[in-house]
Amino acid sequence: MEDIKVGMADLAATIAPQNLVTIGLGSCVGICLYDKATKVGGLAHIMLPDSTQGRTMQNKAKYADTAIEVLLEEMTKLGAQKRRITAKIAGGAQMFNFSGNNNSMKIGERNVIAVKEELKRQGISLLAEDTGENFGRTIKFDTSDGSLGIKTGNRGEKTI
Repeated sequence: MEDIKVGMADLAATIAPQNLVTIGLGSCVGICLYDKATKVGGLAHIMLPDSTQGRTMQNKAKYADTAIEVLLEEMTKLGAQKRRITAKIAGGAQMFNFSGNNNSMKIGERNVIAVKEELKRQGISLLAEDTGENFGRTIKFDTSDGSLGIKTGNRGEKTI
């Protein structure tokens, strides 16, 4: 069975054995949600922390706050129960160096904070993360066991 590819500002939910993959996580964050009992998994590739800062709300998958909500709805349709869902996240890198303390340029860090706040608001436990630093990531979310494989250009591979 082919992996489901999730693009930037995109999301998808599926049931094992189908896996979810996203490439090119720089300052973006990949949010993996999982219900172990039903083996329903979801992946969102968010670009920005907060939909209220956006000019348009046409794409809810673009923002941390709205993407998690939509992903939970999609997973529930496949049989997941919110009370059993857990999360793993990756990405949120600071890809470029900026001089000064301009927080608006720290998109990766702001994305990670926003994702964690929304998971907490939704009552979802964050089991593991691979965030920050200054390098991109490609992730593969295995819905058969909830493991998250992370590949980086020059830092090898790991599973969380």
